[in-house]
Amino acid sequence: MVSSMTSEVVDVKHSERIRQFGERIIDGGQLTRDEALWLFTLEETADVFDLMAVANRVRVHFKGNKIHLCSIVNAKAGGCSENCKFCAQSAAYQGDSPRYGFIDQEPVEEAANEADRNGVTAVGLVAAWKGLKEGPILDEVCDRIREMAEGGKTRPDASLGLIESQAVADRLKEAGLECYGHNLESSRNYFPKHCTTHSYEDRLQTIQYLKNAGIKICSGGIIGMGETREDRCDLALSLREIGANVVPINILNPIPGTPYEGNEPVPPFEILKTIACFRLILPKKEIMIAGGRTVNLRDMQSMVFMAGASALMVGNYLTTLNQPVEKDLQMLKDLGLDSDWNNDGFADQDEGCGCSEKSESCKSELVEAV
Repeated sequence: MVSSMTSEVVDVKHSERIRQFGERIIDGGQLTRDEALWLFTLEETADVFDLMAVANRVRVHFKGNKIHLCSIVNAKAGGCSENCKFCAQSAAYQGDSPRYGFIDQEPVEEAANEADRNGVTAVGLVAAWKGLKEGPILDEVCDRIREMAEGGKTRPDASLGLIESQAVADRLKEAGLECYGHNLESSRNYFPKHCTTHSYEDRLQTIQYLKNAGIKICSGGIIGMGETREDRCDLALSLREIGANVVPINILNPIPGTPYEGNEPVPPFEILKTIACFRLILPKKEIMIAGGRTVNLRDMQSMVFMAGASALMVGNYLTTLNQPVEKDLQMLKDLGLDSDWNNDGFADQDEGCGCSEKSESCKSELVEAV
């Protein structure tokens, strides 16, 4: 069979195998590591479009046409003691990103009001430091979270680094925190190549404390740091194992002054393929497209939803700009997607598919990774 887009011969067996994967996932099954890795290695344009089409079907089946919108507020900027090579806020690198201490109530309230006006579900407090422990800073953090929760305009989220004890996680939950962002960033194998001031196991321990406290987990990673496709596959499988609820996919935006400032950008089609693979590995999760999408995807941003994305970070990022929220909202409207996400505590990830009518295949439960 010859594709209409290329003179190269396309193996129709690939298309059939991808379709069979989609049927198995919709019926409640999951991919093995070998199957997932095979998807990441697909090269032909026609094969990747087939993969995206199946990923889109899986997204619609489990998530409907609802798109989960999140935004962030930089609650403490710059001067971080960690040496993550992708981050302009690390004190280890020379850059021109802003630096300031933990913010007071007013900027957080403004962010919540803006989110409410634009129909954004959640606002995350993000701080550039190693992490949280008992003390005055934790008291301030809990105050900001409590104010957001009591305001009722947006879901209070946070991404505040490593958690040093169960007591700290429990206090965040008591303050009203619903979801905590803590990316694995990359595969276990690749992690030491981009960070040495803390370990992959430290991050897993933080996630365990948060889950013990009943806090939902937002955890994903970054592509474009120099990792292999196998690393990306292993990251997705690790996120399946930890039971992440929201999975942000960031695409490296090389910042001057960081060790990755000279990295070659990931091609847009490779990004879309990665999103589609994550959807098939994590069929019920909110796959969120986050940092680096405007710079790396350019005019192909709207294709992330066909590739399986069900969530979008809107508004500006920590140290770089995003496109205006109004443009994102218009994009969703043009695609027939609904940003009025039902904040149901992620119950659709536990049972059912989220569609309005339950089919026989909807009754199958997702087989969880051990």
